[in-house]
Amino acid sequence: MEFCPNCANLLLVESASRGRELRFFCPTCPYIFPIKHTIVRKAPLVRKEVDDVLGGEKAWKNVDRTRVTCPKCSHGLAYFMQIQIRSADEPMTTFYKCSSKNCSFQWREG
Repeated sequence: MEFCPNCANLLLVESASRGRELRFFCPTCPYIFPIKHTIVRKAPLVRKEVDDVLGGEKAWKNVDRTRVTCPKCSHGLAYFMQIQIRSADEPMTTFYKCSSKNCSFQWREG
């Protein structure tokens, strides 16, 4: 995307008079820029930092454990917490975190 240096509007592309040449033109002011070569600009993708919806590691500090099998390592105990993430007439969602020191896999039910 190119922008007009005069009025900052988005420049559009059109064919010049002979049909082979292309040029940028501004739809609101008389600015014209002939395109003489390929224009390439690389913009690196900057990923947003994602907030942990469940509260991160602090949320798992004082939770209970229950007997449930971890789908990743088959350990028999996991920490759990229940959160109402849907409307009030829907059941609560249970989040689990494996209590094995080597795993700590997280999953949910409901």
